[in-house]
Amino acid sequence: MSHNHQHGHDHDHDHGDVFHSHVPIGKMKLAFFLTLIILVVELVGGFISHSLALLSDAGHVLTDIAAIGLSWFAMHQSQKPASEKFTYGYHRSGILAAFINAMTLIVIAVVILYEAIDRFKNPQPVGSTWMFISASVGLIMNLYLGLGLSKEDNINVKSAVLHMIGDAMASAGVIIGGIIILFTGWYIVDPILSVLIAFLIAFGAWKIVKQTVGILMEGTPKGISIEKVMEKIRSVNGVLNVHDLHVWSITSGKNALSCHVVLNNQISFQESQVLLREIEHKLQHLGIGHATIQMENEEHPHDESAVCSTTGHEHHHH
Repeated sequence: MSHNHQHGHDHDHDHGDVFHSHVPIGKMKLAFFLTLIILVVELVGGFISHSLALLSDAGHVLTDIAAIGLSWFAMHQSQKPASEKFTYGYHRSGILAAFINAMTLIVIAVVILYEAIDRFKNPQPVGSTWMFISASVGLIMNLYLGLGLSKEDNINVKSAVLHMIGDAMASAGVIIGGIIILFTGWYIVDPILSVLIAFLIAFGAWKIVKQTVGILMEGTPKGISIEKVMEKIRSVNGVLNVHDLHVWSITSGKNALSCHVVLNNQISFQESQVLLREIEHKLQHLGIGHATIQMENEEHPHDESAVCSTTGHEHHHH
């Protein structure tokens, strides 16, 4: 017998169904337009002052706009109900958005590094006044936006917030660089700052790439141990074994499981339903809210390995 069940426990939501309606779509809209202002200010300031650090920051801001725009779009998509074509709904659109966004950031970081190497060879005079003005606008707005959205438990919002906080740090660096250039005339500070900004961008982006690829490849969610899951299921009285076990994320924080459970032959149908509730309850406490469990008796032919392999009989969870 197979079973597809979603609990209504309060603690189910502790694991962050990241696309609940509380996600601030209005805030993302505001963030999009304010970030557009930062981009214009930093581009104008960068060209007037000839500061690569400021133009690097503007490049980072451009990816902020993409990040916020994609997040905004993904939030709308994720609110669509599940359909015959997309039975899990549109939650993965947010993960795709975060992945595209992070890959774009890595490209931007490479471009900045390339430009910075050129500046090391041929240092150019930089106007520090425009560096101050433009970077200050970036710093204030990014801190306002980043801190305002930082409480959200959503990989997509988190990726946008990471851009904003990283951008605020980069803007602070540009301001400090402007002060050093003003008092010392060391124009080499500008490409040094650019390199630091590029590494800051790349480091944050790589973390998001790893997390999103893990979800898209349906890897075991972070913080969930397959051994512990099997142990919990086997600890239920009447369960002899578990096999063909899969645990994956539909989206960040929304974990699902499918498995076959072998029961003692003496267990009746009614008793098996009680066992099923008990297994689901234990899985809830491990952060798995969506479970599909197929129950079998001892005579049912099955693969002895706990984790499903593609040899032998096949088992598809979606």
